[in-house]
Amino acid sequence: MEEEPEDLPKPNQASEKTLDAASRKHAAMLERLANRKQSLSSQARRREFLLLAFIRGSYLPQNDLRPQTNRRKRHFRNRPQEKVRIQEQKASTGVVPEIEPEIQAFEQEKPSYPIHPIRELPGFREKENEVLVKEFEGSEIGEFTISDLNFCEVRLKGCLRALFVHRLRNCKVYVGSVFGSVLIEEVEGCVFVLASHQIRIHHARESDFYLRARSRPIIEDCNGVRFAPYCLSYDGIERDLREANLEEETGNWANVDDFRWLRAVQSPNWSVLPENERVGGLTISNLDE
Repeated sequence: MEEEPEDLPKPNQASEKTLDAASRKHAAMLERLANRKQSLSSQARRREFLLLAFIRGSYLPQNDLRPQTNRRKRHFRNRPQEKVRIQEQKASTGVVPEIEPEIQAFEQEKPSYPIHPIRELPGFREKENEVLVKEFEGSEIGEFTISDLNFCEVRLKGCLRALFVHRLRNCKVYVGSVFGSVLIEEVEGCVFVLASHQIRIHHARESDFYLRARSRPIIEDCNGVRFAPYCLSYDGIERDLREANLEEETGNWANVDDFRWLRAVQSPNWSVLPENERVGGLTISNLDE
């Protein structure tokens, strides 16, 4: 007796099963893509929210200053017309009209200090071939200026608050200690020996600097300047340096920042003064003899 063959799937049924499996796989892939898209959309929304919050926050100070800025713009824009109006009214009536409160308030905001405060400071100015000596004690501690000197030697003993140096040629400047800052501009062929918290040098040419500084010295638009450690001494200099918090050698004399040289390599505008070319120890007491 012959066995009956098992029922084999029909071709159409096999195709339908294959299509169902492919459809399920495709549907699962679409679902994963949809979930990923939704996740990315939420991240994008969060980034957009943070960006908008940052932008709005960065504009808040500008918006706060806008009324004050507009007031100043109106003042400068209307100032010529305001002067003409005042002159015309004075010529016709003989009475000077009152200034608008807005403009009057702006005029009162002008600084009270002089436009050129350096010219008001005590100092040595416009000298040639002279030895200039100044000793600061007690209440004399303040700001000092040195300007327009040629072939002079300057000796400043004691403590200063600030020192300003302008337009020196072939001079030697010896300074004890400076509480604040030293500004040196337009010097050529000079030698400086000084200790200060901050030292900034502009437009210096072929000059040597023996420094002790709490911060890194800064040069700008300089050429051929050389640096070495501070080497000045006189009776009482240890007390002056200690009072100005400059008694310790920091080594910053060799860490010069050139604001005109932003590359990683050494600036060609300054160098360390070779030891065999340094002047050695300088004592003002001996120089006074």
